[in-house]
Amino acid sequence: MNLNNTTTIPSGKDIQRKWFVIDATGKTLGRISTVAASVLAGKLNPLYTPYIDMGDHIIVINAEKIVLTGMKSDQKLYRRYTGFPGGLREESFIKLLARRPEAIVEQSIKGMLPKSKLGRQMATKLKVYKGGQHPHLAQQPVPLEIHASNAPKAAKA
Repeated sequence: MNLNNTTTIPSGKDIQRKWFVIDATGKTLGRISTVAASVLAGKLNPLYTPYIDMGDHIIVINAEKIVLTGMKSDQKLYRRYTGFPGGLREESFIKLLARRPEAIVEQSIKGMLPKSKLGRQMATKLKVYKGGQHPHLAQQPVPLEIHASNAPKAAKA
């Protein structure tokens, strides 16, 4: 038996988290969401472990410039329940985009994360902003390019 080929299981203190920024200008909502969810879950990390939060931080800017394909922008509805009888509220994509575009991107990305404590912890590393500015310049985020093949590529810095 060879003991030199042991499996390394990372612990929380060994994780080096990076910061990535995604510019949503003209990008499709689903493409951005799948890439962001993979990075938040840590699936791009070679030491990925399903039961440990291995993910990096994601900053999405220009959330108001997101696009949907086909007729989805006319047909998509966002529902929420107030907690009172008859309290189901619906809002169209166009109205919610005008009022709170961050909510559209957040809801899309969070919906692709696990529905557990771990998924909620992963979602805390997501920051979405309406304009082109964000307050995380001190973390020196690297731009994350999203291509048609959906394979994320960090820009060379």
